[in-house]
Amino acid sequence: MSTQDLPAALDGAAARFGRYLEAERGRSAHTVRAYLSDVESLLAHAATEGIQDLAGLELGTLRRWLGAQSESGKSRATLARRAATARAFTAWAVREELIDADPALRLKAPKREKSLPGVLHQQQVQRLVDDAEAASAEGEPLALRNRAMLELLYATGVRVGELAGMDVDDLDPDRRTLRVLGKGNKERTVPYGLPAALAVDDWLRRGRPALATGSSGPALFLGARGGRVDQRQVRSVVKDMLERLGDTAATGPHALRHSAATHLLDGGADLRAVQEILGHSSLATTQIYTHVSVERLRQSYQQAHPRA
Repeated sequence: MSTQDLPAALDGAAARFGRYLEAERGRSAHTVRAYLSDVESLLAHAATEGIQDLAGLELGTLRRWLGAQSESGKSRATLARRAATARAFTAWAVREELIDADPALRLKAPKREKSLPGVLHQQQVQRLVDDAEAASAEGEPLALRNRAMLELLYATGVRVGELAGMDVDDLDPDRRTLRVLGKGNKERTVPYGLPAALAVDDWLRRGRPALATGSSGPALFLGARGGRVDQRQVRSVVKDMLERLGDTAATGPHALRHSAATHLLDGGADLRAVQEILGHSSLATTQIYTHVSVERLRQSYQQAHPRA
């Protein structure tokens, strides 16, 4: 059943939930689309069971929906996400008095598999930044930009969307800190080191003025035509850099975020400090990087110890 065929009450509830996520929770357009995709899947299933409005939703409906998702081959991570979306949706419906009781209170889904994110070794990062510095030696504007983006992504662990959304005045060069607007419009301040500072300064002095136009506005990083760089462009740049590296399966900017977090912990950084730098709302999210560090330690042990 397509969303166009949903009963009017269900379709209207989904639309209201989307407006709530965007206006009151400050969710990005991408996040809202992801939530609504899951909610519309649930409501389409409910409609096939003859349910016309939210009052007809029951725990059994939710369980059968997840069961159908599982039978279609959805991963445990997807099932866990969809269950979380269903709980958020029904909790909102209770607050809005669209339903009297929350049918998802006892809804359970398979726990997510803890996957260890791809992480570059420090020697690989050094090769990346050395290559980017060499490529920018002639002062070509886009090469200067790419070097600055790479250094800043690794130095701060920011998300690609956060990097693309940065303005020039988000930088505090004297303190070498960066103001970052993260998920849910939460603001944090992140430090960065001297190599990133030098790369960004070089971009601002020699690269950005060559690309800037009257419509560039305050954007820190620009595209070839002078507009704000978009996430797709950043991903493409980093993907090309990693492919040229040749000895890693890492494919995009998130690998730099994973690497920054892991290298901080490897160097003795406090877990809560890393949580603050990355902008995680939950410490549990940051803790996955402790597993990465332990796994790397185990690999080193197995390679080096004569009785491993």
